[in-house]
Amino acid sequence: MAGEANERRVVIRLKDVHKSFGSQQVLKGMSFDVRDGTTLGIMGPSGTGKSVLLRHVIGLMRQDSGSVQVEGQEVADLSRKDLAELRKKMGYLFQEGALINWLTVTENVALPLRENTKLPEDEILDLVHRKLELVGIPDAGEKMPSEISGGMKKRVGLARAMVTDPEIILYDEPNAGLDPEISRNINALMRELSDRLGVTSIVVEHRVECIKTVCDEVLFLDEGRAVVQAPPEEFFASDHPRLRRFLGPESA
Repeated sequence: MAGEANERRVVIRLKDVHKSFGSQQVLKGMSFDVRDGTTLGIMGPSGTGKSVLLRHVIGLMRQDSGSVQVEGQEVADLSRKDLAELRKKMGYLFQEGALINWLTVTENVALPLRENTKLPEDEILDLVHRKLELVGIPDAGEKMPSEISGGMKKRVGLARAMVTDPEIILYDEPNAGLDPEISRNINALMRELSDRLGVTSIVVEHRVECIKTVCDEVLFLDEGRAVVQAPPEEFFASDHPRLRRFLGPESA
């Protein structure tokens, strides 16, 4: 599988990326590739730049130096119009769901379609309902974000990330706030998106089950640097001391 993946074109490429906030260095020469139709998992301690990486890929942040390319385009150099066009190919699941409080669940999920397409309203509502069914909350459409649990908000956020059928999806802690059964369902759905639809993904996650189920490669990030990158079976068998300390003995 790894050999086949290495023959695919590179969709996302970071090369020697540095990013600081004031005196705090967050990314210190980060480099990695994500190839077409594959999923890269990113693990690491809190505060090591995992979510910052995702924000660079989608163009919400600009690196201090180095290169961030998506589909061969330097993200930081894109005009506002070209960045908007690139983002139409991308879905982003924010860590806390990031729902708009004054919109219903249906309106939140429909937002990317209403902003970026000219689809008729009945098609939009049909697509929204199908995505809500996929994430297991088909009857939540008329609820407000204040009326649903944190786990449901995460599922609404996932439905919104998928509603445009993007070619690239960035997941920031997709299992956070979910019970084990729902987590397994979400993991299976993420794997299906990659296998059946060829979606290219980056998953920031700390749950081992999610990474083993969903990812084709795993990168361990520590103090702003890529320390280990390998397929899951090699990654979790690694004897790298920092990685072993992070994972603990039960994950081997």
